[in-house]
Amino acid sequence: MNDPLGDMLTRIRNAQMRGKGKVVTPGSRLRQNVLDVLQSEGYIRGYSTTEYGNGRTEFEIELKYHEGEPVIREISRVSKPGRRVYAAVSAMPRVANGLGITIVSTPKGVMADHNAREQNVGGEVLCKVF
Repeated sequence: MNDPLGDMLTRIRNAQMRGKGKVVTPGSRLRQNVLDVLQSEGYIRGYSTTEYGNGRTEFEIELKYHEGEPVIREISRVSKPGRRVYAAVSAMPRVANGLGITIVSTPKGVMADHNAREQNVGGEVLCKVF
């Protein structure tokens, strides 16, 4: 697999199109950090970690719905393995005029775009969520 984060976002998108309550994805530190941001911003209910032997983990993500509609209307990868996208704090992209979030990997950790602006750091634009 070339793009583990893109795979997780696609699994979330597909599960929400089918109306699933939970989705399982392999674990990694980057995926966990992105899930932490999604949970703190209220886009998913939460996630649980299942440990297997020899360092293998899985995340079970609880998806969130409001009146039968998925809370995440649109989730897409911005920076891909073939083309990395970086943004300075002054050029940080806004999603839906501030209604959505951009998840950014900064030297201070993975965070939402508004937190990156508060801490005055730029970085790699991982994905956008609306």
